[in-house]
Amino acid sequence: MLKKNKSAEKDKFSLWLLAWPIFIELFLQILLGTVDTLMVSRISDNAVAVVGFSNQLFNALTTLFATVASGAGIVIAQKIGSGQEEAARTVAIIAFKVTAGIGIFLSVLLVAIPGPIATILQLPAELLPLARIYISIVGGGMILTAMISMLGTAIRNTGNTKGPMYTAVAMNVIHIILNYGFIFGAFGFPQWGLTGVAISTVVSRLLATIVLLFIFVGTFRRKIVFKDMAIFDRGLFKEVLVIGWPLGVNSASWVFSQLAIFSFLAVLGSTELAARTYMNTLESFCFMLGFSLAMAAQIQIAHLYGAGKTKEAYRAVFRVLILGLPLVIVNAFILVLFGPKLLGVFTQDTEILALCASLLWLNLLLQPGKMINMAIGNSLNAVGDTRYTMNISLIFMSIVATGGSYLFGISLGWGIIAIYASMIADEYIRGILSYFRWKGRKYLLMKEDELLREQAAEQETVLQPGVKGLASPL
Repeated sequence: MLKKNKSAEKDKFSLWLLAWPIFIELFLQILLGTVDTLMVSRISDNAVAVVGFSNQLFNALTTLFATVASGAGIVIAQKIGSGQEEAARTVAIIAFKVTAGIGIFLSVLLVAIPGPIATILQLPAELLPLARIYISIVGGGMILTAMISMLGTAIRNTGNTKGPMYTAVAMNVIHIILNYGFIFGAFGFPQWGLTGVAISTVVSRLLATIVLLFIFVGTFRRKIVFKDMAIFDRGLFKEVLVIGWPLGVNSASWVFSQLAIFSFLAVLGSTELAARTYMNTLESFCFMLGFSLAMAAQIQIAHLYGAGKTKEAYRAVFRVLILGLPLVIVNAFILVLFGPKLLGVFTQDTEILALCASLLWLNLLLQPGKMINMAIGNSLNAVGDTRYTMNISLIFMSIVATGGSYLFGISLGWGIIAIYASMIADEYIRGILSYFRWKGRKYLLMKEDELLREQAAEQETVLQPGVKGLASPL
């Protein structure tokens, strides 16, 4: 029976079983997100620009609770790998409470001052009225975003990637149906345009939160009940923060870099801003396979690391690269061939279409670099080497991605092409540095030393009673 349980646990954390639900979830999210963008484009290109800009703002703010959620996810997988499920359960409960508190704070902030935030971030004046409405409504639901993020992360890192997948699919289907009703006045809904889109976003996230809560309470062997919300373990929370705060800074580096780049595009004009928003939608189809593999690898490697299987953990990342890189390249090339026709479905603006046609070729260079970063960066994070990924992100995203975008794109006037080139350079520099860090096996060697010390201590404990027993008659 024990062998059967161990075999089932191993299968549960296999790369394929972890990856395919994540891929289906991402694929349908992106597909439905594309339909969402298509629907919003029927309102206006300005509405698309506002949604794209606002989403960058929301992504930036989510890093405040991603610090806890990401760190907790890795600790949960490590604890389960080492057989400490009760500790994993406690980590999940603590992280849920903390992220919910941060989410409430963000909701209040975005409802209170949506206009000043958009103004500070250089949003064009003609987009401000729409932005105030959209940011205040969707931003007011940041508590739901925080809870979805934490609950989904906790559930996935126990090996259950199907639950969040089904929930995300249902959430996006409901969102699309409500969007259709509010934009076109169908099903008896009022025709509220972008306001309706914002409302449908919050409603669909509320329903998803309820479903994930239901899954969460039963995800561990011992069911989570309301009185467990009083649980707090300082030592375990410290473990989460040690891994989590560099992850939060790392995520913040990327998101704020993207937010800065969107601000630069806003300076260039609404045409460039809309072009980047449409390109974001198309690019998502390139990296979703690679990203799902990288996410699965992080869960698997954290589990292997917790179990002390360092050699298997080391090899896992290379399997991901061998699988992921060809997939990403092929997807990017397919976009080069069919992207212009797809873009024609979203907009008929000739300037936007011309810009995007050039960006599709640059995307062919961008995506392999992103794949390398996702796979190796997630693997480094899984073993706790989060400060290294944080440091290189802070340095190169600031100097190369953001600084290069401003210097070449704005100051020298080379526009959006130069901005893309700066992002490409940043991805490859960080990818190469991460590769050599992983090859060095620093944290894996530390884990091996720790295991040897534990084995030596156990042997000493076993031998000591025997020595005393022999000596006592003398």
